[in-house]
Amino acid sequence: MWPIILHFLRTNAVYITLPVAALVGVVGYNLENLLSDKYTPYSESIEEKRVERITDDEHLKDATKVDKLVYKENVLGRNLSPSLTKK
Repeated sequence: MWPIILHFLRTNAVYITLPVAALVGVVGYNLENLLSDKYTPYSESIEEKRVERITDDEHLKDATKVDKLVYKENVLGRNLSPSLTKK
């Protein structure tokens, strides 16, 4: 009996796979709609943030005052060991 069923499934796999995949997709889609939170908080776009940052920059208001280019922070940033910090 099993060889007959397996032979039928093997020869008609193309016709069986599509409805099964569609059923799994529909169930998964509806399950995700029930369980997921659809609220996405608003955040400004990158372009808006960039424009705001450029307009608020104090260095760009007066082009005659140019600071010396010096690193103000260590390359490692804030994750610097306390024994390596300058006092």
